[in-house]
Amino acid sequence: MPFSPQKRAGTISGILFVAIFAAAATMIADISFIKNLGISPLVVGIVLGIFYANTLHNKFPSAWETGITFSGKKILRFAIVFYGFRITFQQIAEVGLQGFMVSLLVLSSTLIIGIWLGTKVFKMDRDTSILTASGASVCGAAAVLATEPVLKSEEHKTAVAVSMVVLFGTISMFLYPVLYAAIIEPSSGFLHMSPSTFGMYVGGTIHEVAQVVAVPASIPGAGPEMANTAVIVKMTRVIMIAPMLIVLGFILSYLSKSSGGKGAKVKLVIPWFAVYFVGMAGINSLIHNYTLTAPLDLALVITGVIDNINIIDTFLLTMAMTALGMGTRFAKFKGLGLAPIYTAGSMFIWLVVGGFVITQWVVATF
Repeated sequence: MPFSPQKRAGTISGILFVAIFAAAATMIADISFIKNLGISPLVVGIVLGIFYANTLHNKFPSAWETGITFSGKKILRFAIVFYGFRITFQQIAEVGLQGFMVSLLVLSSTLIIGIWLGTKVFKMDRDTSILTASGASVCGAAAVLATEPVLKSEEHKTAVAVSMVVLFGTISMFLYPVLYAAIIEPSSGFLHMSPSTFGMYVGGTIHEVAQVVAVPASIPGAGPEMANTAVIVKMTRVIMIAPMLIVLGFILSYLSKSSGGKGAKVKLVIPWFAVYFVGMAGINSLIHNYTLTAPLDLALVITGVIDNINIIDTFLLTMAMTALGMGTRFAKFKGLGLAPIYTAGSMFIWLVVGGFVITQWVVATF
């Protein structure tokens, strides 16, 4: 137990050590150049963690490892639950059936294609394939973090998946504005998209929330309609973390039972933190509803509290990501080769091309 009398001091020291790294990551991510690239504190945190793991790891007490592990496991689950305070069901209702269908079709198709490519075509292990696919299909690093406890995978596999999200998410930030300016906006017919439809396309296909925000902001004259639609569709994808993880838990249990024979006892993996995540989104929705009719002063206080919860939650997620990075040694990457890049690159092409087709079809049909 991490907080047993023998391990308590080391655990607390390890947690504080991770918190210091997370604070540094938060400050680095706040530098204007880094912020403009859409790089979140979570990504900076895992980079710092990996740097520590491969340079300074042996120079610090091994007793701190329990605190680092606690940050990467328990604090992670807690932070994912409170991530629900970023979402309201009202936001999802605003984009209606079209936004929901784009999110659902892009997420499910990307997840299936990514897992199939990773395991069958590029011969990666199952966990790395699922983690990489979840990051591309749902919401980047946060989705990878949320999927890791369900798989109980090794830290270096999470690091691989996050690095792929960073690479291709960053490429998309530069590619999408160019596509819109050169092809989509001036075209007619199937290639043309209105600002609202392009926002749906951006929110439905780009990896990170920060990257989704950055794309409309970098398009001259994009207007609030594109930006708002993009963010709302993206948050619709985010809330789909919960059902995706629950379905994944059932599938993993079924596969384990199938491979273990008739007499095998298989524990069903239900990620309860994902259920609680939806519950927090529901509470946030009720709070949002109340603030619409509450006195202005009270509404401002409530909004401020929610904002502070989200700031603290981002810091906790950064701690979790940093801790995962601290468990990542480069030696563990041997044997993976270029398979993660091939898998993530193929999914990126699918998101750009397939996501475009899905968005146009949904808008024309629903």
